[in-house]
Amino acid sequence: MTNLTPNSSFSVTLRLQIPNRVGMLASVTQAIASSGGNLGQIDLIEQNRQESIRDITVDAASTEQAETIVQAVKELIDIKVIDVYDRTFNLHRGGKISIASRIPLKSVSDLAMAYTPGVGRICKAIAENPEEVYHLTIKQNTVAIVTDGSAVLGLGNLGPGAALPVMEGKAMLFKEFAGIDAFPICLDTQDTEEIIKAVKNIAPVFGGVNLEDIAAPRCFEIEKRLQAELDIPIFHDDQNGTAIVTLAALLNALKLVHKSIANIRIVINGAGAAGIAVARLLRKAGAEQIWMCDSKGIISINRTDLNDEKREFAVKAQGTLAGATQGADVFIGLSGPGVLTPEMVQAMTKDAIVFAMANPIPEIQPELVPKNVAVMATGRSDYPNQINNVLAFPGVFRGALDCRAKTITTNMCLEAANAIASLVKPSDLNREHIIPSVFDERVSTAVAAAVKQAAREEGIAQS
Repeated sequence: MTNLTPNSSFSVTLRLQIPNRVGMLASVTQAIASSGGNLGQIDLIEQNRQESIRDITVDAASTEQAETIVQAVKELIDIKVIDVYDRTFNLHRGGKISIASRIPLKSVSDLAMAYTPGVGRICKAIAENPEEVYHLTIKQNTVAIVTDGSAVLGLGNLGPGAALPVMEGKAMLFKEFAGIDAFPICLDTQDTEEIIKAVKNIAPVFGGVNLEDIAAPRCFEIEKRLQAELDIPIFHDDQNGTAIVTLAALLNALKLVHKSIANIRIVINGAGAAGIAVARLLRKAGAEQIWMCDSKGIISINRTDLNDEKREFAVKAQGTLAGATQGADVFIGLSGPGVLTPEMVQAMTKDAIVFAMANPIPEIQPELVPKNVAVMATGRSDYPNQINNVLAFPGVFRGALDCRAKTITTNMCLEAANAIASLVKPSDLNREHIIPSVFDERVSTAVAAAVKQAAREEGIAQS
């Protein structure tokens, strides 16, 4: 299945030399439209009596379609393509983040206080009272984004270098949505013990650790061990962040269909880190019937190939995903493109809820979903109800850092989900609005407050 909808991730800008004659620009826009492109901004760069130079931005649905669009324009008579550039690649060129000083250095006295000899007094103060590191350094507001590159997005084991653009993007989101200084740490090892050792060795710098894109089941042990051996919060966003936002969206979707989480049957397709974490949090929230599926079908108690995490959710039922969806109330996809068919959705209950969250291509395209689906959500920004982890992790860490929480607990995650869900007023709740926008400025603040309150109630806050 291909990506059907043009979007900005496959956006190109064409710089064209166009004769100043009636209909010439129209011929360009017609060629773009006929090739399936979505026309964006048109900028006039230069113009004289004979010709004009324009930059035309076009969204495509894939790299191949972008090339088709460019070729269609090149074939136009009298239109000269001066340059073509991929806007996404241009955005990433040179990296997306930088380090900036908070304090200007404009005099000798500034330097003497910020660095030698004045900084020596600060070092001694921390050595005498280690708690001062939280007050006199960046530790109080800094998160390490740690990966081994073994499960980058939905692309697989790409290694630490190829994972760096994702980690840079994550750092941007921390800063933009919660004011947290985060830094990418891409480790050149996929050995569990080496990863744990590396994170423990760099922990003195950071107030928290966000684990990212580490493959299951290794990620489970890494998170568990680090949380046990360090006194700062460890958060695996692919697990816990996904679970928080999924639960928030489901709570509001269930309000629309007037169903209780305790009385529905949920099918989760994908039993990796995200799937297991979602199942665990849904169970804590009151879900009693969860059927998980992996590439071999329903995770059944009769199977002999299950790891400990999958065995935790094994059920008596057996069969395929198609069988699991029959009569199900909710489908949650954390798997791959196109695995859910319209026929499977049709076999679900009336007012079914479908969260197809595989990225960039969901388990089923929303355009193919039958009318009996009450609520549809994806992980994409170009459809309604985007289930995006950025709704969770900035606020979770903001709250954890602000109260110096030693860990992030299940109850903190539950309260974060409730906080996100509560931001959609009952009067605004509808089938295309079950979750706040990622640009809703209330989200991070609400989540942080909920996390701090939960931490204090559980006695794990240190300030």
